[in-house]
Amino acid sequence: MKVKTTRFGELEVNPNDIISFSEGLLGFENLKKYFVVDPGDSTLILWLQSTEDEKVAFPIIEPKIFKPDYIAKLLPADLNGLELESLQTAKLYSVLTIPANVTEMSANLKAPVVVNSAKKVGKQIVLQDSKLTVKHEMYRELKTYIVNFSSDDARRTSFEPSITLESGDIKNTGNTTITRTLEA
Repeated sequence: MKVKTTRFGELEVNPNDIISFSEGLLGFENLKKYFVVDPGDSTLILWLQSTEDEKVAFPIIEPKIFKPDYIAKLLPADLNGLELESLQTAKLYSVLTIPANVTEMSANLKAPVVVNSAKKVGKQIVLQDSKLTVKHEMYRELKTYIVNFSSDDARRTSFEPSITLESGDIKNTGNTTITRTLEA
């Protein structure tokens, strides 16, 4: 199906990728259908785009990326509402606020968006943990993660190439084709 968006233009979306939020999101209770857009940049920020309003898209990120010790404790009623037995099988996102000065970017750790990826249902849940905030400043943490991630080739590479190249050889490693001309 084709979905018009103001941020990404017209996108082709697989209907199986649509996530239903029976209660909508906080402040947007009337919008029930969303999908995740990965712009493919190095920021690790995704977008939760509404299928019902082309202007509504929320920047989201997995909180474990910038806060590895983040724990969301859901009540049994929340798990049941998402048809989950535990959070191990769910995707957990924080909604970001990105002001003009990007270094003041913050993440809402108090009300994560929880998605049952198998059932394609989601819910934004306000957690009872008083230590969590709606404006966790996380720019430095995210920047550190990105720098460490991009400088660690082992973490970015999902295969171990075993390549011996001779002058002008082309070798296929299974996951990628590498072409190199060696000078004698």
